[in-house]
Amino acid sequence: MNQHPIFSEHPGLVIVFAIAVVIMLLLDLGIFNKKSHVVSNKEAVTWSLVWISLAMIFSGLVYHFAGSAKFYEFQSAYWIEKALSVDNLFVFILVFKFFDVANQNKHKVLFWGIIGALVLRAIFIFSGAFLIELTYLNKLLSFAGIPGFKYDINLIMTAFGLFLVYAGIKSWSSGDEDEDEDYNNTRGARLIRKFFSVSDKYDGDKFFTYENGKKLATPLLVVVAVIEFTDLLFAVDSIPAIFAISNDPFILYTSNIFAILGLRALFFLLDNFIHLFSKLQYGLAIILSFIGVKMIISPFYHVDSVYSLLVIGGVLLISVVASIMLPEVKEA
Repeated sequence: MNQHPIFSEHPGLVIVFAIAVVIMLLLDLGIFNKKSHVVSNKEAVTWSLVWISLAMIFSGLVYHFAGSAKFYEFQSAYWIEKALSVDNLFVFILVFKFFDVANQNKHKVLFWGIIGALVLRAIFIFSGAFLIELTYLNKLLSFAGIPGFKYDINLIMTAFGLFLVYAGIKSWSSGDEDEDEDYNNTRGARLIRKFFSVSDKYDGDKFFTYENGKKLATPLLVVVAVIEFTDLLFAVDSIPAIFAISNDPFILYTSNIFAILGLRALFFLLDNFIHLFSKLQYGLAIILSFIGVKMIISPFYHVDSVYSLLVIGGVLLISVVASIMLPEVKEA
């Protein structure tokens, strides 16, 4: 992997990324979605294409300024996060169903959930890159005055790899246990109830309301907190996975954020066409296990990013085709 981070060699890309994200978020919240409304399939498809197009345009800039290696790293990390985020969206659907959130309010909840994700992913990725740099075995041995090994194993990357293989195996055999979860007892919900008194009733798309002269949080704020904590848990899978692709925090963060920003539109498509993803669970299990193995063997054998991209894209395509050809029929 290229050891030189993009932001040190091409600071202009950082500026372009920051401006693009800020402008799109302002347009999204301030103009196109100023009022809460039900997102139609046409609108969801349009916004999905917009966000994917922006990601592809930005990856083109990465290719132009930083070369093909960084381009493949961006593409691989982007599609990994995109694929794993679909699993996250399945849980979002259950959360909204559990709290009986009105369709017109779902977009607002997802928007603020994504704002929180922008901050949390930055913390995870940049701190993770820093810790990984410190935990190469040969570097630790040199501090102790001990000769290093032929292969420079990274302790954190190896631990991440083992965890992802475990997560892949677990994902393959996971059933519908999330459907029976009481989301009122999750950490996000308990945190809100610890600091605020919560009303039993929604007040449109407001996070706070007044009852008998007392300011109360609405259940919608509880839903946002549950969504944030759910994303935090899923980041435990997705963030280690992308470290198998690149050690450049800028590549990892930008690809991650572009994938996350398209989640809202993808959510509404998934909610309406969930049958197209019934076999995705198995595809994600294969992807997680593949990435885990790649991380474990990386000191001994490097799998180029272009091959990782081909494997990820192929598995996703096969999963969707299998979902369409072999639809899941649930008993009434």
